[in-house]
Amino acid sequence: MCVCILLALPQNVATEDKKPAHCGTLIQTANGGSFSSPNYPNTYPPNKECVYILEAHPRKRIQLVFNDIYYIEPSFECRFDNIEIRDGPFVFSPLINRFCGAKSPGVVTSSGRFMWIRFTSDEELEGLGFRVEYSYTADPDFHLHIGGLLNPIPDCQFEMSGSDGIIRSSQVEEENKVKSGEAVDCIWTIRAPPMSKIYLRFLDYQLENSNECKKNFVAIYEGSNAIEDLKAKFCSTVANDITLDNAVGVVRMWADETSRLSRFRMLFTVFAEPPCLANTFFCHSNMCINNTLVCNGVQNCMFPWDENNCKEKKSKSFFQHMSKTHSTVIGVASGVVLLLLIISVFIQMKQPRKKVLSRKGLFSAAEMQEVLEPPQYELFSMRKAELPEDLSEELESLQKLRRSSNVSRCVHDHHCGAPSSAASIVMASRALMQRLTLPFKGLGYSKNSNILKYNYN
Repeated sequence: MCVCILLALPQNVATEDKKPAHCGTLIQTANGGSFSSPNYPNTYPPNKECVYILEAHPRKRIQLVFNDIYYIEPSFECRFDNIEIRDGPFVFSPLINRFCGAKSPGVVTSSGRFMWIRFTSDEELEGLGFRVEYSYTADPDFHLHIGGLLNPIPDCQFEMSGSDGIIRSSQVEEENKVKSGEAVDCIWTIRAPPMSKIYLRFLDYQLENSNECKKNFVAIYEGSNAIEDLKAKFCSTVANDITLDNAVGVVRMWADETSRLSRFRMLFTVFAEPPCLANTFFCHSNMCINNTLVCNGVQNCMFPWDENNCKEKKSKSFFQHMSKTHSTVIGVASGVVLLLLIISVFIQMKQPRKKVLSRKGLFSAAEMQEVLEPPQYELFSMRKAELPEDLSEELESLQKLRRSSNVSRCVHDHHCGAPSSAASIVMASRALMQRLTLPFKGLGYSKNSNILKYNYN
């Protein structure tokens, strides 16, 4: 089976292919064109497969009009000879319909600016075939200016190079490539050295209107931004990694006025196939990347071989984190503190010292004994004065009590009643002294002799 692919792109100058193409005639004009099955209006040959990919201008749709002279071998669900039309540029784009039989499909319109068409014939029962006129019509989903003119597509171009790099949709706003409220149609061109290839990996991908390709998408081209070089197009919720076999890669983002929140970040890595050169690293996946990309904290290989065997960097110490400014401030502050400390020590040394005399012998052992244990008083009879009879008897009984308390000793302290006896003696002595001082004007006590002295008037 012969497979032919015909690309119909919008052109500014009308051209016509006078010689029939291998899969049929193809005529293009600025506003559309036409194509037909091989040998039309004669019977088409068996075992043919012709593919047509149509691309309209931005913000336009594609409209197909089939000629009335039309016949394709009829079959159940058009399983044999048929013409298949899809709403998009890929074989997996949404199916519009498959047509066969004797009735012309009439008019078929796409929902976006791309259309994928395939004509297939089997080994037997051929027919006249078909002829289609296609044109570009305005997309009614886009808003128009006053006067009916479409908003112009802004000139938004970026150039990328190097061993690797990050493509960011945020560059559009950072560099004011598109005014607020306008649609985004931007192209990033990656240029690698000759004989190199490009590996693309999405780091971030989110479309405002997912699964609506006519409102927003990210397309990958290989070699140029022409439709025939389209490698992949993403407009759903998932975007896969892409490997380009060309040294030039193109990334295109389209987002209409309602999809300005769509965004993406993509890492590109330039690589070569093995055998790897001396200044390259083998990724174990038929990739040789530059040695500078190894252990740089970014996964440049398809699998993370370039980051697996990296030694963990020790965290910097406090002194390593300090900058020259911090070191200067700390040094000046330390010098000021040290200077103040030296001045304070010097002032302390110059001040006169106060003499401190130690007071020795404030309390002698005898006085301490006297304070802690009051002396025992020994009372004697007054020579030059006679005491009253009742006082004499009381004094004598007190002396007997004192002698008995001195003579009686306890074998063990816990059997001893000395504290109570001593207390009674002291109390009796104090009472007797009070009574003795009443009839006399003076009564003295000598510590050395332990004798009470009586002074007459």
